[in-house]
Amino acid sequence: MPRLSEVIAALDALWPPERAEGWDAVGTVCGDPDAEIHRVLFAVDPVQDIVDEALKLGADLVVTHHPLYLRGTTTVAATHFKGRVVHTLIKHDIALHVAHTNADTADPGVSDALAGALDLRVVRPLVPDASDPSGRRGLGRICELDPPMTLGEFAARAAARLPATSQGIRVAGDLEATVRTVAVSGGSGDSLFDAVRASGADVFLTADLRHHPVSEATQHSPLGLVDAAHWATEWPWCEQAAAQLDEISDRHGWDLRVHVSKTVTDPWSAHHTSPSIDGAPN
Repeated sequence: MPRLSEVIAALDALWPPERAEGWDAVGTVCGDPDAEIHRVLFAVDPVQDIVDEALKLGADLVVTHHPLYLRGTTTVAATHFKGRVVHTLIKHDIALHVAHTNADTADPGVSDALAGALDLRVVRPLVPDASDPSGRRGLGRICELDPPMTLGEFAARAAARLPATSQGIRVAGDLEATVRTVAVSGGSGDSLFDAVRASGADVFLTADLRHHPVSEATQHSPLGLVDAAHWATEWPWCEQAAAQLDEISDRHGWDLRVHVSKTVTDPWSAHHTSPSIDGAPN
């Protein structure tokens, strides 16, 4: 079986930590480099439910997309929920590794997995990585939809293809408008409106869209907007990443057991539809 250091070297080759944003916190959070790795669990969030799942599964390594300590900390005391995660991991010899913005811009990356879940053909990055001469790396993806469909039909496809959450799918725009070119970005994407408009996309699918950017975007152009839950847009990456590690394991004869968590860690737990949206409140 491979040591943790060997598995981490393979993961860093897929998602080099130096390609993460300067504010990000990626890499190995805890784990003994010399420990043998038998089972690996991929998930979006490094929360206690995922760590408990890894413990029941007998995983030696958890790989998550989101960092545990994005803004740093001065304590890992078990009196805090993040400290409990660290204590559980170390007590049971489970390593934690994070690939965040370095996985967002990778080739393939988070948005490739999102496009694949929606059966879209990736054409190019939405925001290309200037350091990539091949022009394949970058943030978000511009995709083609074949055959074209209406915005309403595309939103229904997103609802059917992405993991179910209490939020579901929100849509802004003319539901009968024709969609041929789709911009996608896993995770929070409302900082990308200028790039999306410049791309000529008919619709932008992302997450965490806020009122003011959406209001301005709908006034600026007929661009359709499809807003899914943050967790739902990034979970397909877990399956893609697990498949990548499976291939590496087979190539090296590691015989790793690679799993993808299906635990829904989206923080929203319920959704109630308003009785009427025809006009202002009474």
